[in-house]
Amino acid sequence: MTEKNNNWIFYSIAAALCWGVWGVVAKLISENVNPYTNHFLFTAGMLATIPVIFRKLKKQEANRKGILWGLLSGVFAVIGNVAVFKSFTSGGLAAIVIPVTNLYPLVTIMFALIFFKEKLNWVNAAGILLAIPAVVLLSGQSMLFENPALFFRQFGLDPWMFYSMVALFFWGIFSATQKITTNYISAEWAYGAFIVSSVVLSMLFVMGGQVDFSFTQQTFWLGSLAGTLNGLGVLCSFAAYRAEGKASQVTTIAGALQPVFTILLAILFLAESVSYVEFTGIGVAIVAALLLSHETKVQRDESHAF
Repeated sequence: MTEKNNNWIFYSIAAALCWGVWGVVAKLISENVNPYTNHFLFTAGMLATIPVIFRKLKKQEANRKGILWGLLSGVFAVIGNVAVFKSFTSGGLAAIVIPVTNLYPLVTIMFALIFFKEKLNWVNAAGILLAIPAVVLLSGQSMLFENPALFFRQFGLDPWMFYSMVALFFWGIFSATQKITTNYISAEWAYGAFIVSSVVLSMLFVMGGQVDFSFTQQTFWLGSLAGTLNGLGVLCSFAAYRAEGKASQVTTIAGALQPVFTILLAILFLAESVSYVEFTGIGVAIVAALLLSHETKVQRDESHAF
């Protein structure tokens, strides 16, 4: 998965699709397991994706620096995942936690522009300006629009807000370190390192007594399926970065389109309805993705090395 040109766009959309389907499946078990059990099932599902990358791993070389960055990326992702669930269990309202944590591409964009020295044309900039409100619109939570005064009054120094900020920060850092990782190793090796991190942390959660094994067989299979889908999404995002996708573009496109796919699939398979807010968000997100995918000839000729 080292293709160049515009293949990063297709990988970014594929990541959004995998994460979008994951969003539908995850909804079915989200109230049945705690964050640590959720991660355990997530890891079990990711192990099923190893055959997808195994042959490539045998043919490709890896270096220590790339592996270390891949391991670190996995740690950042897990911290973000656990933190968002901790926010809910600490009293955070979904109407606030979800829109806030879904703004993690802002952190990635900041790192990309400041530390990676990425350059965006005015079309890309317009796409980012559209993508951020699109993510909020697509959060499925309408308090910000129906009662903005109440929404902002909920902000404070409560534990749930702290955990929300932790999730936002570490998800944003995770996306940035994905780009660094693929500067040194292939997407397959980067994903393999990510899986190793996930397995190690799962084992620590089990040894610490955090994982509740009283889940049903249905929860196990649904949770594992969710992990498989999420893992494939991570692999596609690594592939997008390896194909010279910019962190500011890949993260924003995947982040904006993921809820679009989740909402559309929920309509088809869960018989959910769409509010005018979400319908508007779908349109804005698609336009934003198109703007972010636009590259000038100068941009295509630039090196994206960090």
